[in-house]
Amino acid sequence: MVLLFALAGCVSAQDFSDIRLEKIAIGLHYAEGPAWSPDGFLIFSDCPANKLHKFGGAKAADTTDVPGGPMGNAFDAQGRRYTCEFRERRITRTSKNGKVEVLASRFGGKRLNAPNDIVVRRDGHIFFTDPAFGNQQDTRELDFYGVFHLSPRGELDAIARWKTRPNGIALSPNGKTLYVTDSDARLVRAYDLDHGAAERVVIENIPGVPDGIRMDEKGDLWIAAKAVYEYSPQAKLLGHIELKDPPTNLAFGDVDMETLFITTRTEVYRARVGVKGAAPY
Repeated sequence: MVLLFALAGCVSAQDFSDIRLEKIAIGLHYAEGPAWSPDGFLIFSDCPANKLHKFGGAKAADTTDVPGGPMGNAFDAQGRRYTCEFRERRITRTSKNGKVEVLASRFGGKRLNAPNDIVVRRDGHIFFTDPAFGNQQDTRELDFYGVFHLSPRGELDAIARWKTRPNGIALSPNGKTLYVTDSDARLVRAYDLDHGAAERVVIENIPGVPDGIRMDEKGDLWIAAKAVYEYSPQAKLLGHIELKDPPTNLAFGDVDMETLFITTRTEVYRARVGVKGAAPY
């Protein structure tokens, strides 16, 4: 049974000694994909259980079944939900009345590997990662791990074809730069979307295995790895938030967008961090 609640606790963190964590969910199998809706609530995935949970809003304990295996999630400005379904190897969009559309499942006639994380830009352009972990490797049809772009017209193209595995994905506040974590090389790559998606490495030697990534309005990058790390645009480590278990992903939310929601394997936390997240919608 998954329990959603609020329980205060302390954060052990360099430069974040005044931040407090609140535990808002326990009893999960593997939590991932936190995303804040413009309608004022958080969703997050319990991947092995094929469920999406909702925190906040009118019905705080809503749970939705997603048989395709929900992983990363995102919302657009209309409040439509975009979900990476790793088990069905596809990207879906769910309208506010519950209608589900499959937006992408194949590239070049071959099935996607296992879509992992996703972000939607204000103009409707979608970006997602497609690695493969564990037994997902056994059923791969593509010979690369992709960073993909899906246009509003439904045209799918590969921004990058990696030999290592991309994971978390985020956009800069102006939507012109795409950031992707590399779980194998333990770094962050950036793509300048207005200049032919030229690739550059922006952060290296991240402790642990980098997973989810988000950006705040100042341009700092927040990365879920061994802990939650905050890096400046110049790749300087500004501080970290340690948790009992390594974080899997994160998202900014609340009315002022100054709350950081953090998923770990079995729990979900929130912390007031005093800086606004860069909402893509």
